[in-house]
Amino acid sequence: MTHQITPDDSPAPAATPAALPLTPPRSGARERRTPLAYAAGWLATRTVMLLVLVHSGADLLGSGGIAREVHGLYARWAGQLSQGTFPVGDPLWQYPPGAGPVLLAPHLVPWLSYFEAFVALTLLADATVTAALVRAGTRPGRSPDGARLWLFGLPLLLHLPLARYDVQVTAFAVVGLLALARSPRTGGACAALGAAVKGWPVLTLLGTPPGPGTRRAWTTAAATGGALLVLLAVTFRNPLGFLHEQGARGVQIESLGGTLLGFARQAGWPGTVRYRYGAMEFVGPYVDAVSTASLALTAAAALLLAVWRLRARHWTQATGFDAALCAVLLFTVTSRVISPQYLVWLLGLAAVCLTSRRTGQRPVAALVLAATALSTVIYPFLYAEVTHSTWTGCTLLLLRNGLLLAATALSFARLWRSTGAAAADEHAKGAAWISGTRSTPR
Repeated sequence: MTHQITPDDSPAPAATPAALPLTPPRSGARERRTPLAYAAGWLATRTVMLLVLVHSGADLLGSGGIAREVHGLYARWAGQLSQGTFPVGDPLWQYPPGAGPVLLAPHLVPWLSYFEAFVALTLLADATVTAALVRAGTRPGRSPDGARLWLFGLPLLLHLPLARYDVQVTAFAVVGLLALARSPRTGGACAALGAAVKGWPVLTLLGTPPGPGTRRAWTTAAATGGALLVLLAVTFRNPLGFLHEQGARGVQIESLGGTLLGFARQAGWPGTVRYRYGAMEFVGPYVDAVSTASLALTAAAALLLAVWRLRARHWTQATGFDAALCAVLLFTVTSRVISPQYLVWLLGLAAVCLTSRRTGQRPVAALVLAATALSTVIYPFLYAEVTHSTWTGCTLLLLRNGLLLAATALSFARLWRSTGAAAADEHAKGAAWISGTRSTPR
């Protein structure tokens, strides 16, 4: 029989007059100032991001053009969606059908242009993430570090988060993760909605502890996802057309495989770089083999996570958060594409981890933050160097992807140790000692 530790930390005994804390609680004025300080920080940092977006055509930003995707591609897709069909025969459409409502949403703000409405809704999603992290960090036993990481980490990507819909997807994941402990059904529904938009938020359910809460979360996620897919299939034509285009993708230059091919190009490999399927990809000998290897590594990552789940014996308040970050890291580094907007996901999940004082992912969050800063140097500032596989471009990719690899390995190692049999035994011994001291007469 396996030894199962209860998922939540042992509740503290009811306070007696003698056990009440001697330190007075925080004053109401200070409690009111804390949200105001975060609001001021959010307004200041997001204003800077908006200013960079407005001046995104400046030469300083290298081969940017980040905003053009919303102006042209997203707006065109929204036009097709408004006619009741997902894009047909479009190699750039590689997203699950839940992305359709997100791209249509700017039409709900008719007094703004499509681009202005898209940015406004992205900022609304960003504010939702910030508020959820601030609220989680101010609860007893929690930490405000998560809100700070998101508040000051996201601007490291400059204006990129405002011109992609990854912030909206991350909002589903963050809100769902933070809600799971109190409301498994809410967490499951958020995971399903996020997965319908971009797939990866389903991984937020990986670390839910065994028990009725997990069954409720997973059942709700399945029901919500199924109902949404049926609704979209009835409302729009060609909802599953993205599967063909997604499967045809090659090796993007910023992926791990792309880093190897970039150095191979320096050594005389005859491959070239072309714009395909919405990204700069390598074309030439052995590219298919590298792509196949990436898919094999992704499958191995899934197997590794399944093994972890089966062997886990000890859950804490932070286990679900840590498992979500670890899982998304594993699937990110083994992907054939590591676009800079992927860092938005990792920042959001790392921020959720840091809301708990029990997390083991603090050094992982630091590595993710460093990788985020390097991603901005790569794109947009020096993307031409990366595209031409110069020594500078290859070195930058090696450093950025090396940080992500180190973060992934460290994340999994810490998750494995914190949930293994040794951690369960240590927790049981500690609980027994505490129980013994409480029962000893004074």
